[in-house]
Amino acid sequence: MGVLDKMKNFIAPVDDDYDEEELEVEEDEIAVPVKYEQPQTKGVTKLASDTKMVLFEPRSFDEAEEVAKHLKERRAAVVNLHRLQREYAQRTIDFLTGVVFALDGTIQKIGHNVILCTPKSIAVHGEISLDSDEE
Repeated sequence: MGVLDKMKNFIAPVDDDYDEEELEVEEDEIAVPVKYEQPQTKGVTKLASDTKMVLFEPRSFDEAEEVAKHLKERRAAVVNLHRLQREYAQRTIDFLTGVVFALDGTIQKIGHNVILCTPKSIAVHGEISLDSDEE
């Protein structure tokens, strides 16, 4: 037996006479955990009751700043770009992409000329298929 084995045995002794039959427990002896001992779900973020999603249909590029204000206030925004000219819609998307990046949020296309911008505090699960081929 080496020095390391002796140290392991000293720190966490191993009982060689271990018998599995000694661990049999009757059902009525099993303790039911009380409420405060129940395991909690991990990874679930609880949102405040005043969490809101804001809908926008900008008619000019200047209205993109209003969307940015709501994102900074931790509100999700759905932006419908149908009413903007193509070049202004692209500028709006570029601007909002920068805002979302700065806030560690996400931006996602959810329809033709419709995007969803979310701050870091709001997670989005799932994916929308934008294929026009319906099979």
